[in-house]
Amino acid sequence: MSNIAIFASGSGSNAEQIIRYFSRDANHSVKCVLSNKADAYVLERAKNLSVPVMVFNRNTFYNTRQVLDVLNEAAIDVLVLAGFLWLVPDYLLITFPRRIINIHPALLPDFGGKGMYGMRVHEAVIREGRKKSGITIHLIDEEYDRGKILFQAECPVLPNDTPEDLASRIHQLEHRYYPETIKNYLQSL
Repeated sequence: MSNIAIFASGSGSNAEQIIRYFSRDANHSVKCVLSNKADAYVLERAKNLSVPVMVFNRNTFYNTRQVLDVLNEAAIDVLVLAGFLWLVPDYLLITFPRRIINIHPALLPDFGGKGMYGMRVHEAVIREGRKKSGITIHLIDEEYDRGKILFQAECPVLPNDTPEDLASRIHQLEHRYYPETIKNYLQSL
């Protein structure tokens, strides 16, 4: 049995997909959602699905044990990042070695790193004239988007795509593959 905590900063469509997916799984369960933004819609999604939430600020995250205390209290085994934009601090990397999973809206190692998230990624892919993009699900380490790749899926970049068009195609891949890839990885531990 694995207990999962989701970290998210935005609307939370991936978090919702993950919560719903694991609500039907007897071996794995999402126990809480944590966010660095008090107005993030992911918090409403989690509450609507009866998942406890925590909101924290930069000081709390980087300079206290409050987040770790919440994770320990919920007996969390694995952290899943779903649109979480802050670099994960060392104390979490040490506590959850090879147990922090992230998704990136491009085919890493291209279009990754600090500042490369959301529409910025899709704009860069289109600006560079790439013919394909996709998603990368990976473990995290102390650098943005550098951890071991667990799974990638591709989609075409069409000649007249806007960043929004590409984002829509990428979201479909995320929703389809992220929960399943998390489960496959958990089963391999």
